[in-house]
Amino acid sequence: MRLLVVGSGAREHAIVWKLSISPKKPEIFVAPGNAGTGALAINVPIALDDIDKLILFAKENDIDLTVVGPEIPLVNGIVDRFQNEGLRIFGPSQKAARIEGSKSFSKEIMRAANAPTAPFMVFDNYSDARKYVLEHGAPIVIKADGLAAGKGVVVAQSIDDALEALHNMMIENIFGFSGHRVVIEDCLSGPEVSVFCFSDGKNTSSLVAACDYKRAYDGNEGPNTGGMGGYSPPPWWSHNLEQEIKETCIQPVIDQLALDGSPYVGVLYGGLMLTEQGPSIIEFNARLGDPEAEFILPRLENDLIDVIDAVLDGNLENLQLRWENDFVVGVVIASGGYPGTYQTGYIIEGSNEKSDDGMIFHAGTQLRDGVISTAGGRVLTAIGKAATMEGARASAYKLVRSVKFTGKEFRTDIAQF
Repeated sequence: MRLLVVGSGAREHAIVWKLSISPKKPEIFVAPGNAGTGALAINVPIALDDIDKLILFAKENDIDLTVVGPEIPLVNGIVDRFQNEGLRIFGPSQKAARIEGSKSFSKEIMRAANAPTAPFMVFDNYSDARKYVLEHGAPIVIKADGLAAGKGVVVAQSIDDALEALHNMMIENIFGFSGHRVVIEDCLSGPEVSVFCFSDGKNTSSLVAACDYKRAYDGNEGPNTGGMGGYSPPPWWSHNLEQEIKETCIQPVIDQLALDGSPYVGVLYGGLMLTEQGPSIIEFNARLGDPEAEFILPRLENDLIDVIDAVLDGNLENLQLRWENDFVVGVVIASGGYPGTYQTGYIIEGSNEKSDDGMIFHAGTQLRDGVISTAGGRVLTAIGKAATMEGARASAYKLVRSVKFTGKEFRTDIAQF
């Protein structure tokens, strides 16, 4: 069996690792991959958004299945393009991927599905949006409608902050076309949780939950990042909470997307807030999260290929997903200065360390003249796994300490309760 994984981050390294331990022993290619995926698979120098070249590669190399990691190719229609060429591919269609690609579309789907989410308004005009903020007051949430690399949401604690966010998005165009339309919504409060499920367009699997840390520095200080670490499952996660979220937040949205003519096939990622009134949806993403994939996939007992086949064959209702009870903690090791300006090209020592209860997934790494070096803001994710959260945390940080490169940064309070 020949597989192609699209992407280059730690999420994709985790996907490749999980596929590589399948009893089916597939041959795996990764486009473009990183130094970590290169140790398990064959890296292919094709950009993740070069759909034409990816299709050509899949055809010329008799690829049986393509698995898409990041959101950009999904929103750009890679699944539709592959399917039109008769190629088997895992991920939602371009229409379904609008659940992430357009926050206004996502909110309208939630409203139509009667799924709990914060009251909102959508604006294409800066003056109207500014007037609404002045009348509504703060705190208030400003969201760029399109993709913004995880940085398009501002939780404004003051009117001045909200107006600055609006100006940056709609006038300064800091997110380009993605910020020309904005969603403005009420600010909710409560613990946050990320939930993931597989969907075949009609049926949904059981949910798996994780919590991540978005801020750059300890104590949830500093700028927002793509994620600095996290854990799965949350200690307070329960079967009753899972069922409530599935019945009120997930299945109604899957049903509504099908009614909308956009059946959702793939992994659905819901970011939720547990308010005093119950779970409320913050946003949806159309793929596995990063870093969440790194601490979810090590808990999956099923062969990932079997799960993907059940999704693509519309047979998910006959598959029983099994998740290990162990806790997994992930700590992101980043380049100094991330998420702002940072330097790359530093030699990394210890990036391939592993233990019986931990491993390291590569993100921003590259192999140059046989030496692994930094090539991005988030460089590695160290994973620890144990029967207790404390044990998993200790294992993860032991691996963090084993890694050395110039400018290395990481949070010291991941999964610290």
